[in-house]
Amino acid sequence: MKTLNLFLVAVLVSACAHAQSTGIFRGNDLQETTLSESLSKVTPGSIILVGENHGLPEHQRQQLQIMQGLRDLGHVVSVGMEFFTYIDQSHVDAYRAGGLGEADFLKAINWGKPSFELYKGQTLFARASEGAKTVALNAPRGLTGKVSKGGLPALSEQERALLPPQFSLGRDSYKKRFLEQMPHLPNPEAGERYFAAQSIWDDTMAWRATDYILAHPEQVLVVVVGEFHTRFGGGLGDRIRARSPQTPVITFSQVNTTDLSETELQSEITPHQEYGVRADYLWLEPAKSPAPWSGA
Repeated sequence: MKTLNLFLVAVLVSACAHAQSTGIFRGNDLQETTLSESLSKVTPGSIILVGENHGLPEHQRQQLQIMQGLRDLGHVVSVGMEFFTYIDQSHVDAYRAGGLGEADFLKAINWGKPSFELYKGQTLFARASEGAKTVALNAPRGLTGKVSKGGLPALSEQERALLPPQFSLGRDSYKKRFLEQMPHLPNPEAGERYFAAQSIWDDTMAWRATDYILAHPEQVLVVVVGEFHTRFGGGLGDRIRARSPQTPVITFSQVNTTDLSETELQSEITPHQEYGVRADYLWLEPAKSPAPWSGA
């Protein structure tokens, strides 16, 4: 029945294919909407996942528009960042508070200035609201790097202590989709290791995000993260719901339409017969100004 329903949606979508390649559309029926309308039903205690293609200034601008739109509606907006590991939270706090200069901050977190310039606005956005915070979400890089090479058994007892509580791997459909993106793996064991590392990223970010919003239910947490983590809900969104079923989660997928034909665009945004709806909202816009990427 689910497959049939998605097929019918796909037929309806193709029958009213959009000639334009910009704007915000609902993910389930691809009807055009507005930013204010898409944010109008957000309630305190919600987590908003904004999936991006890394290094595109247009996407960073859209993220700030989402944050500002929520603030204009009266929400206290905190920001969760994939690009900062949770063990660096003290450095993030010190930088936001003005106690750590930018050069020292970037040195402490091992980040390059060109890439950080794209995310400086998001990092400092919460500074303007009392009680809001920039939350470092991700797992330590050394942890996921070691798992990618040796699998979970390679972790020491001290390293295992850095994993999120009740850590678990992502669901099978997410694993299938993840491995489809990696067609040239040397062997199946490598795929298992890489997926374990991906699951650590997702589950760590979910742990940090849910812990924060449950402790601050009067706020809204906007999470800036790579688009694959949010697409079709199997990654970060799935892990958040597993940890906190009562927390509302809304997803935005930022779709770069540059050089996409109408057929390619429809393939990108039409609900998938197996994986479902790509996101609650799709923000379509050409992004023609990619910046050098040297971030996390």
